[in-house]
Amino acid sequence: MDSEDIAKRTPKAGSAAARKAAIARPRDPERTKAAILKAARDEFCEQGFNGARVDAIAERARANKRLLYHYWGNKEALYLAVLLDAYREIRSGERELRISQYDPVEGVDRIIRFTFRHFLANPWFPRLLSVENLQNAKFVKQIENLDEIRSPIVGELKELIRRGGASGVFRVDVDPMQLYISIISLCYFYVSNMQTLSVVFGQDLSQFSMIQDREAQAVQMVLDYLRTRRA
Repeated sequence: MDSEDIAKRTPKAGSAAARKAAIARPRDPERTKAAILKAARDEFCEQGFNGARVDAIAERARANKRLLYHYWGNKEALYLAVLLDAYREIRSGERELRISQYDPVEGVDRIIRFTFRHFLANPWFPRLLSVENLQNAKFVKQIENLDEIRSPIVGELKELIRRGGASGVFRVDVDPMQLYISIISLCYFYVSNMQTLSVVFGQDLSQFSMIQDREAQAVQMVLDYLRTRRA
């Protein structure tokens, strides 16, 4: 059979035969769910919760709208699933750091660089958090097991401060939760405001050299603070 014969026998896109062939394809529920979650994430990040539409999510995922309702029930439940999935992803990465194996200075260094690089590699994450903050954390409050989304980094920082203080490297009068919020702020703001800051300062902050400088400064600022003794 030559290429012309194959072309003649291949259903054209949009034809009844093509639709029938698509229906006949083996189902892969997990793959479909993943595609819908990603499409929903993009839609919520771009349009916000109120502006997002189920029809648009289905179109992005190339899935039947009925599947969205079948798997999640409604838009609110789908949004909550997207939010929970985003938190699980970053928490999984934090746990994989295994910070306890490092000395205090290197441990803090690795936490900052991981946080910065996670935001940088997933710019949708800061946007999604902004969407949820506009909802006054309405959906985060609905998560049944909040321990699942709480960062293990606060506990890791507490132990690093303790060990650093015992060895005379760090000050000990530091609240680990406040320190973590400061780390997040140093990393989050740069990524979430990169476009506007680039215009205001007349420099492309997405350049690799600028990103490297920002990461290094975040590390230095936090370590200098931890090493500073109160008078």
